[in-house]
Amino acid sequence: MVDYDVIVIGGGASGMMCAIQSAKRGLKVLILEHNEKLGKKLYITGKGRCNLTNDSSVENHLNNIVTNNKFMYSALNAFTPKDTIEFFQKYVKLKTERGNRVFPVSDKSSDVIKALAKYLNEYNVEIKLNTDVLDLTKNNDIFYIKCDNNIKYTTYNVVIATGGVSYPGTGSTGFGYNVAKKFSHTVVEPKGALIPIRVNEDVSNLNGLSLKNVRLFVKIGKTEYSEFGEMMFTYNSLTGPIALTISSKINKLDIKNQTISIDFKPALDVNELNNKFIREFKENSKKELKTYLYSVLPRRFVDYIFEKYYIINKKIADITRTDRSNLVNLIKKFDFSIKSLDNVEVGIITSGGVDTREINSKTCESKLVSGLYFVGEVLDVDALTGGYNLQIAWSTGFLAGNSIKGR
Repeated sequence: MVDYDVIVIGGGASGMMCAIQSAKRGLKVLILEHNEKLGKKLYITGKGRCNLTNDSSVENHLNNIVTNNKFMYSALNAFTPKDTIEFFQKYVKLKTERGNRVFPVSDKSSDVIKALAKYLNEYNVEIKLNTDVLDLTKNNDIFYIKCDNNIKYTTYNVVIATGGVSYPGTGSTGFGYNVAKKFSHTVVEPKGALIPIRVNEDVSNLNGLSLKNVRLFVKIGKTEYSEFGEMMFTYNSLTGPIALTISSKINKLDIKNQTISIDFKPALDVNELNNKFIREFKENSKKELKTYLYSVLPRRFVDYIFEKYYIINKKIADITRTDRSNLVNLIKKFDFSIKSLDNVEVGIITSGGVDTREINSKTCESKLVSGLYFVGEVLDVDALTGGYNLQIAWSTGFLAGNSIKGR
């Protein structure tokens, strides 16, 4: 006798959603989770606030998916961002912030997890925590799952919802990739996405410095990748919203030693900035250059520029036309040399994973093995920040949960 209609391996966002939808249809469902609690990565998303979706159109979501957005068409239309909001509003008060980002009013991701737990309980989903899956096999129509402590389960359907390899402390070990390969699936090489960009220069003195209203850009081949907004330095890299966004757009390219640049005054072109300096240099001719620049750029960055380029601090009255032109060029295009992206483990999400060409986009079922489903981050689908990645998890989980056949 088979134990369950569905066993979901992985109790994160997509796994819980899939289990809820399957059980809601009357199927007997078990979640196997090797952590001590469900939703461990979900708990830290959005800096602990949980940006659970983006209150915008399906089209906008598709436009913010970097990899394999066409694959997500059916899933996003089956369970839209509006559906996500309605689903959670049963148990959580929500609010919408800048950029249509949706959060719990409490700013606590734990409230989202509690809502999911209520749904799981409501539909009698069984949960086994602290359980490691050691092996998964299939014989005829039945899957056999061997866990630690010599526990064994059987099921007609298995859902792999184990995430990628980012944030391994939350349980993302890459286990799902091993399962996929065992069943002859192609796994696209996992890479970090939404991840800091390491530079060759020593930027340790800028660690923690935040820049606002700047443009960050990099040109690779004939394509320029550009983002406007906020960024930050770490001791060896560029991070913050616009750097992380660019990292997701270039992570599959040859970026070593490519130039990435900051435009500190994107609202002004070179001529406008030059004319501004001409006017203000006349008004501040008795000031020292460094003192004046402290009013233009962050103090620490001014010190960094002077040290990096061996600039001599002198009176503005003594600044030559060439000096001024060089300064304008530095402010409009301050260059760094890319060393690499940071280690994949520190990426907010993983890019790469199970090749979507081998997955039915209308069900999330394997095209190679009937009854085997892949949902969430384990798939080769990733998006930009703003709630789009969690929506991928909810939508794929929902789609699979409503596609699985009972017996």
